[in-house]
Amino acid sequence: MTVVLTYANDEKAARRTVERIGENGGRAHALRAELGRHGDAAALWETYDALGLGGVDILVNNAGIGLPAPLGSVSEEGFDRVFAVNVRAPFFLVQEGLGLGRLRDGGRIVNVSSGAARIAMPDGIAYGPTKAALDILTLNLAKVLGPRGITVNSVAPGIVDTDVNAGWLRDNAEAQAYAASLAALGRVGNPEDVADVADVADIVGFLASDAARRVTGRVVDATGGAGL
Repeated sequence: MTVVLTYANDEKAARRTVERIGENGGRAHALRAELGRHGDAAALWETYDALGLGGVDILVNNAGIGLPAPLGSVSEEGFDRVFAVNVRAPFFLVQEGLGLGRLRDGGRIVNVSSGAARIAMPDGIAYGPTKAALDILTLNLAKVLGPRGITVNSVAPGIVDTDVNAGWLRDNAEAQAYAASLAALGRVGNPEDVADVADVADIVGFLASDAARRVTGRVVDATGGAGL
């Protein structure tokens, strides 16, 4: 299996992921991609084409940014930016991917959404709507691409200890306790709960596998029971 992953800024983390994939018997390439601007999807696909790897069987749209600001503090620039990265980028990555035979019939598209799409989170009021839009995009793409045998699903994590949340969550015991209290399982999620390089039995791995060939247009909740 060959994996092509993208990164925005953290080249070292991208290299570590490439190494982990290699250690588990795969091959990987890391491409820097600046998402959230016009032409980003076309530029990324052109860079991919230059690798000469041919068609793609699985596309995971996991790039995303947060906007931790209440209603009165959201700027127009911030609002546009979070929608550009979280909604516009995956939309046009799929659109461009359908051209030139890039996305193969019978393939998989997995969009990384968020529990914020269904839970009121006023301190990040502009973020949740981006993920709700992504879920509706998932539903529509499933209908459009079904005749080609391409399944399209969303995975909705809760609060996960990733770089997106690092600014307010890491090294902050009070924030950790608050985040854990929101989930029925009583803890903050970690990346391996959703997608694990070393484990094909994770949620994203399942949706990308042949075992999920009859699952499409769904949002799989991985919040640990947040907002029940």
